[in-house]
Amino acid sequence: MRPIDALVNALPEGRVLTDPDVIDSYARDRTFLEPGKPLGVVLAASRDDVVTTMTWASEHRVPVVPRGGGTGLAGASVAGDGAIILSLAKMTAIKELSPADEIAVVEPGVITADLDRAAREHGLMYAPDPSSYQISTIGGNLATNAGGLRCVKYGVTRDSALGLEVVLADGRVLNTGRRTMKGVTGYDLTGLFVGSEGTLGVITAATVRLRQAPAAPPATFAAEFGSLRDAGAAVSAIMAAGCQPSLMELLDRATLEAINDLRNFGLEAETTAMLIGQSDAADGQAVAERMEQICMDNGASFVAVSSSPQEAEELIGLRRMAYDAKERLGACLVEDVCVPRSVLPDMITAVEAAAARHGVKICTVAHAGDGNLHPVFIFDRGSLEPPAEVWAAADEIFTHALELGGTLTGEHGVGLLKQRWLAMEAGPVAAEVQRGIKAVFDPLGILNPGKAI
Repeated sequence: MRPIDALVNALPEGRVLTDPDVIDSYARDRTFLEPGKPLGVVLAASRDDVVTTMTWASEHRVPVVPRGGGTGLAGASVAGDGAIILSLAKMTAIKELSPADEIAVVEPGVITADLDRAAREHGLMYAPDPSSYQISTIGGNLATNAGGLRCVKYGVTRDSALGLEVVLADGRVLNTGRRTMKGVTGYDLTGLFVGSEGTLGVITAATVRLRQAPAAPPATFAAEFGSLRDAGAAVSAIMAAGCQPSLMELLDRATLEAINDLRNFGLEAETTAMLIGQSDAADGQAVAERMEQICMDNGASFVAVSSSPQEAEELIGLRRMAYDAKERLGACLVEDVCVPRSVLPDMITAVEAAAARHGVKICTVAHAGDGNLHPVFIFDRGSLEPPAEVWAAADEIFTHALELGGTLTGEHGVGLLKQRWLAMEAGPVAAEVQRGIKAVFDPLGILNPGKAI
């Protein structure tokens, strides 16, 4: 009997898929990376299914690749040869939503936008807001410590994670954290698992923090600039002025052209960059008008504050279309360097220079308020990997980000794509400590091997 037959027999009927074509559809994420040949897919419907799978995998030393919605951009859920893909997408229960405590307890397959909608029925919101919020899952957000459009004010996923239920590599169940807003008992195991990309354990439930939703729709502005550097300078000035935007997004000319081709919004010939910002403060309209003036003072050719929630949603909708628009241009290598806000203009200039020097098409968007840039390198679809000039431009951009005191990844994670640069940032001591942590939680090395560290 094949080892996988024992897993098929141990789980309820229909939980394990072994058809090669079906397996292939679960073995990928949104990167260009080609998967190996996994053994099968487990469609977990409960924590018990995960416990059974991990107990079996530990016994037979089979690699396990956890996945949620498959929306990752770093290759963290791309499955290799001989692995079991553990899909958590069917675990979609919002097990508890407590307005009094401002928390929710959710399973990992809950769609991010669905949790936010459920919270808003009680005057609350779930703050983390990745661009893929309509299709990404809470489990995936936790695994990569996802950021998003609102993180300039509310922080990344880790800032909303209070406690976790985690199935360890050997099938034991670990509960971390708490239901309270404060708590310092023991090591911060919750923070350790958030962002670990499924290499330390499989998250099967999470207690997350909810926040009061704004009483009125946010005030939104859009500013057009003749240069990316001017737009970056405006961002720095807005943040230095203490405006505390709830959203601050930057789009370059190449991105705007891609979006305009997908949905014509009347892009002007002289517009090189667009800045979209929001304030959800009680005096949001006044704050938006203040940010409007700062943009004008920093060279904006046009600025407008939205006059209606519908108009504001249309502007934010343009930003959320960015990745889909760029995917139409070719295969994408998506990166997400993050630098201190004060040097954002320098980083933007470096991206432009790398694109010109190596003859590479780069479309850049940024969560500009926290210095997180997403340069997207476009290359011919069908290539097994990016050509040499793309890697050379990426090397240059990553090196410059680190020289500016930045990081290789602000929210997408390391996955497979950033392995080649990891040592540049981590250093030998950090690498040794991280390998030691991995060995404690996963001594057999079966949890998402080759990812994150």
